Amino acid sequence: MHIAIRLLIACLLVPLAFTSRPAFADTPLVIGTANPVGVYHVAGRAICRIVDFPCTTQPSAGSSANLEAIRQGELLVALAQSDLQYHAVKGSESFAGIGPDDKLRAVFSLHSEPFTLVVRRDAGIRDFEDLVHHAVNIGNPGSGQRSTMLQLMKTRGWSKDDFTLVNELPANQQSIELCHGNIDAMVYAVGHPNASVAQAIRLCDAAMVDLRGNAIDRLIEQNPYFTHAWIAGGLYGVDQPAVRTFGVKATLVASEDADPELIYRLVAGVFDYFPRFKASHPALGLLTPQGMVQEGLTAPLHEGALRYYREQGWIEDTRLAKATEETTMEESATDETLAK
Repeated sequence: MHIAIRLLIACLLVPLAFTSRPAFADTPLVIGTANPVGVYHVAGRAICRIVDFPCTTQPSAGSSANLEAIRQGELLVALAQSDLQYHAVKGSESFAGIGPDDKLRAVFSLHSEPFTLVVRRDAGIRDFEDLVHHAVNIGNPGSGQRSTMLQLMKTRGWSKDDFTLVNELPANQQSIELCHGNIDAMVYAVGHPNASVAQAIRLCDAAMVDLRGNAIDRLIEQNPYFTHAWIAGGLYGVDQPAVRTFGVKATLVASEDADPELIYRLVAGVFDYFPRFKASHPALGLLTPQGMVQEGLTAPLHEGALRYYREQGWIEDTRLAKATEETTMEESATDETLAK
């Protein structure tokens, strides 16, 4: 009799267990990354290995492509440069034609991405100004480095016509083209050390060049998401000097439509096992929770991430109130402009 009662109770509880199961428990979360040779893909895979739900990564053309995929509902979570996150939220630069993405949400920022100029030593390129009249790879359409390079060219007053050749190759092809002598220089916004940069330096005696001067200073002054940056010496051999440049932050972003519980558990997985996450790549080794919550984020925080940060005492409601107030003021200003 007792066995029959226990069986009856178990049968009654089974449907309840299935109805309480999160909707995302059986469908893998897909995180948009970038080219497999970059740190984005490593970071995305590290996140998927650490969370407690099905998760996979999807290589892509880069930050712009990821942000467009989130806007179109093709991805819920992806990585993107902080400058492109800013432009997607504001509807500026390459996003001017489609306008602001009001549903884009920030989750956290990651490593710094110094804008890196790698040149053939025999090309005679000693600094940024020497790039004129050389063959340059500016990055494939949809990539963050291409967007940054075009912005830097605009600040300097250059167009593609100022170069003998402009290639738009993806990151996993540019170092080979450099070694074959088909291009003199390549640019890459990436965390270091990086396999593509290492390949160019090791196989064809390439070198990284400082990026500084008036054009760089103006770019940083005019854009809040850029900062002065440097690449530590010795990352690509004992004789490699430190390099001065500028850069952005890698950020994890999500659609407002992403399940708050899913984002909460993603964030909890990363920070509950933080040393393990940071050990997945040297570029992630200097991360701190405070920096990841505060730096490089323009979009409002996703509800699930905000819940975790509040529980940890890492963020105050005043920040959210300020962001909401600024958004309301911008909307009011737009309404007044339209009314005139």
